[in-house]
Amino acid sequence: MVTRRATGADLDAIMDLERTSFPTDAWSDAMMREELASPHGWYVVVEEAGRLVGYAGLRAVRGARDADIQTITISAAARGRGRGRALLATLLTEAVDRGVHDVFLEVRADNPVAQALYASEGFVEVGRRPRYYQPDDVDAIVMQLDLRGWAARRAETAASSAADPTTSSPTGKGWC
Repeated sequence: MVTRRATGADLDAIMDLERTSFPTDAWSDAMMREELASPHGWYVVVEEAGRLVGYAGLRAVRGARDADIQTITISAAARGRGRGRALLATLLTEAVDRGVHDVFLEVRADNPVAQALYASEGFVEVGRRPRYYQPDDVDAIVMQLDLRGWAARRAETAASSAADPTTSSPTGKGWC
């Protein structure tokens, strides 16, 4: 698995996955092209065996205190193996590097898997946007993350794992 910065050359593969993942409300090619080219956008892709299996985007104006997760998408065949969490962590790390304090996102009310992922990283629900996702008439749950708190927890976890090698492995051996 390779995670790298997305480029304009990735547009066709991103849009194939976008249309497959969001058949009723996919972004247009023009919208995604603008996102990839924007100085405020930061997109990454995940490849396996040379094939794009996921992408994610952050909108974070340099110097601003808040940012938005625009999208995280993993192909159906590649789900359930931590790739979405890895992409989320990559976006949040970039937001930390940009000096962001709070990160926001919208998630479909009918997507409990994504909601659970975001909650497990510290996002909390701060509002709802009724009928936001059209034409499906699905509400958006607005979530917010205190990014400085997230970064502190992550650093604390890394420090404790480094100090105790038995915590780095589910077997307790530290080498698996």
